[in-house]
Amino acid sequence: MTTVESKEQVELTREEWLAIRKEAGLRIDPATAKVTFCWGQIADPYGIYPYNPEFDCIGRVYFARSPDSDVWVDFGDLPEATLIALRKKMDSGACDDDCAPF
Repeated sequence: MTTVESKEQVELTREEWLAIRKEAGLRIDPATAKVTFCWGQIADPYGIYPYNPEFDCIGRVYFARSPDSDVWVDFGDLPEATLIALRKKMDSGACDDDCAPF
């Protein structure tokens, strides 16, 4: 079984780690969310899978979080309504450049 260590050094399975992000994504309010992007693997925005050159594709990966949370959520893991609202927010120029998702 593959595990991913969190900031608290608690070992979680990859599925548990991803489930935490999906759950956090349900609680993100687009009006107050912090949003940012970085350059990374499109197929693995969190960087939790072993590198596979067959899927090597670097591009912008977008993340959001609630202001009171340190859990960054890839835009692909957000509910559709939240995703649409955050894309509009970013299109208007709102991006928290001082944020780093990892």
